[in-house]
Amino acid sequence: MASPPPPPCPSPYLLHFLLCTTSSLLLVGGLNSEGTALLSFKAAVRDDPSGSLANWNSSHSDPCSWNGVTCRGGSVAALSLPKKKLVGFLPSALGSLQSLRHANLRNNRLFGGLPAGLFAARRLQSLVLYGNFFSGSVPQEIGDLLYLQSLDLSRNLFAGSLPSALTQCERLKTLILSHNNFTGPLPLGFGGSLAGLQKLDLSYNGFNGSIPSDLGNLSNLQGTLDLSHNRLSGSIPPGLGNLPEKVYIDLTYNDLSGPIPQNGALENRGPTAFIGNPNLCGPPLKNPCPSDSPSTNPFLPNNYSPMALEGNATNGGRRTNTRGLSKAAVIAIVVSDLVAICLIALLFFYLYSKATASLGIKEETWKSDSCSKSKKECICFRKEDSETLSDDIEQYELVPLDKHMAFNLDELLKASAFVLGKSGIGIVYKAVLDSGLSMAVRRLGEGGSQRFKEFQTEVEAIGKVRHPNIVALRAYYWSIDEKLLIYDYIPNGNLSTAIHGRSEAMKFSLSWEVRLKIMKGIANGLAFLHEFSPKKYVHGDLKPNNVLLGLDMEPHISDFGVGRLANIAGGSPFLQSDRIATEKTQNQQQDVGFSPIISKGSCYQAPEALKTLKPSQKWDVYSYGVILLELISGRSPVFLLETFTMDLVCWIQFCIEERKPLSDVLDPSLSQNLNRQDEIIAALKIALACVQATPEKRPSMRYVNDTLERLINGS
Repeated sequence: MASPPPPPCPSPYLLHFLLCTTSSLLLVGGLNSEGTALLSFKAAVRDDPSGSLANWNSSHSDPCSWNGVTCRGGSVAALSLPKKKLVGFLPSALGSLQSLRHANLRNNRLFGGLPAGLFAARRLQSLVLYGNFFSGSVPQEIGDLLYLQSLDLSRNLFAGSLPSALTQCERLKTLILSHNNFTGPLPLGFGGSLAGLQKLDLSYNGFNGSIPSDLGNLSNLQGTLDLSHNRLSGSIPPGLGNLPEKVYIDLTYNDLSGPIPQNGALENRGPTAFIGNPNLCGPPLKNPCPSDSPSTNPFLPNNYSPMALEGNATNGGRRTNTRGLSKAAVIAIVVSDLVAICLIALLFFYLYSKATASLGIKEETWKSDSCSKSKKECICFRKEDSETLSDDIEQYELVPLDKHMAFNLDELLKASAFVLGKSGIGIVYKAVLDSGLSMAVRRLGEGGSQRFKEFQTEVEAIGKVRHPNIVALRAYYWSIDEKLLIYDYIPNGNLSTAIHGRSEAMKFSLSWEVRLKIMKGIANGLAFLHEFSPKKYVHGDLKPNNVLLGLDMEPHISDFGVGRLANIAGGSPFLQSDRIATEKTQNQQQDVGFSPIISKGSCYQAPEALKTLKPSQKWDVYSYGVILLELISGRSPVFLLETFTMDLVCWIQFCIEERKPLSDVLDPSLSQNLNRQDEIIAALKIALACVQATPEKRPSMRYVNDTLERLINGS
């Protein structure tokens, strides 16, 4: 009898896994089950160039002291190994970690599919696999993660359709799936079931089908709803307009068609939100809709027609004869309208001539008067009256605040524009002129009050502030329908992106030297605003999003004075409204017995910000201290611990009270800089002084700047 054929030869990766697993399991001895599960992950990693898993071995009775492992109550609660260049795959055994809350393996070189067994870790609250080489589809078992709040699978090779079970994760707040190969329509009930979403990014995939109308139910959404670079088709549902007005909706480069609804969050959007959809029509695009297109008014049915009321009304089941007007009636109406217009015109000219006669204005005087020209008209006035010119005058020219500015309004309007971001103050564009010069243009919005003189005084004062660490305001444009601020373009993004690694353009990590340079630059710019600027200004809204980084990673403070300008231009005073909203939310939650939900933006605000609406320099000092803590720890200003949120200031203070080692506080990417421990501790002390609860105990920015200067120079 012939011997049976040998079993098929396993793949090299699987062989490596089996050999490593066998050798590991022979040594686990007294290691607990969680340690065994983690060792299965180590066995699945075939390359660990930085030695991140070097102390993962069976010589410990439990794995709580291993690199990247955090325990709570003796059980593994978090696995965090970002940017370690690990090469391997995820084993199903990790699903046996029943107390696992957070898994962060972003920016590695992990490959293969997501094992269904991974989702047996039912208490998982955040799963971050951004920037790897995972492929295949997402298993339906993901719906078992009922506590999941953050899912980031972006920049991988995932394919197939989204599992319908994803809608069972009703606690999701962050869903980022961009830059993959997902296809198919979005699951039914996507917007209704995931109503708690605060961030949604589905860009750069192959999603098709129509946009679910229930996406408008995402009332907690913040920032950008990014559906760009997909294959979504059909019309834009008017329900999207129900999203919060501060949400920027990016629908670029899809196959959408029909008119663009003009309601709510979709109203007054620039064309850059819709480009790449050749079959879209109507404002703000230059492509007009055909006359027989459905109505874009969200309060009218799509099949509404003015003629529907003619001869088709019913009354108690009977047709009512409502013929159109006769030709004679139409002619009579037109003639009467013309007569009325002529009478009004005659009355206007009579009153006008009486007014000019009373002022003694002669024809030759008009010829010498100053003239402010708009695109269609010229408003004339005498020179002696120019000082008391009404604030509602139109300005149709770009007003330079820098004598070296080498472009005009026509050149700016012809520039290529790209959306950089959106906030409560307006949209910011990158404008690339034909000359190659790039500028940042902030659009304050359309309409609003016409306090031009006040706006002019304020913007010209801000334009005089010149400092290497403050973004320069170069020009402005004012009209009733449009207000623009033109700044230098800073190319390396903002500090928040740099710290948390969300941008592929940031090809380098933040070394301690670079972080110290950023700390010093921000302090230098703030000290200038507080002490040496003409009016001793206050920023009032300092946060990493408002710190831009130049080519050499030098910091530039942005958005200085913008809140005041937006208020004058007709927008709402964003700082005040944000503080009131935060206070109202916290009071409501405390009244019903819940711990307050901390918003990310409020973490940079000083405690006294909820008690007074007038910003002070001490506010800026507190915000600066939080930024320092973020630079040192690499943590977000607010994050989830177990079942509650904690802000960064409280967490650092907790670590100090618990005498945690510096390595627990430090950003893992700074672990190689422990030889600079004295500098790090000195910077941490400065940060803690800045975030004192009592404003009087906080140092001045001038003192902070001088202290950092001595620290850098070693004196």
